[in-house]
Amino acid sequence: MKISQVKSPNGTNPKQKATLKALGLGRIGKSVERTDSPQLQGQLRVVSHLVEVENG
Repeated sequence: MKISQVKSPNGTNPKQKATLKALGLGRIGKSVERTDSPQLQGQLRVVSHLVEVENG
């Protein structure tokens, strides 16, 4: 699945910023490919308002 950051983490709590970093994101427009897993789903739930997810 492709994960893209679409919003800035400014004003979010440190846990959300750390989750973005763990996903390999940090700048608006950056995208990463990850395989789906329960751990990834949990991370995406934490930052769902900052990222877009494309399955495929």
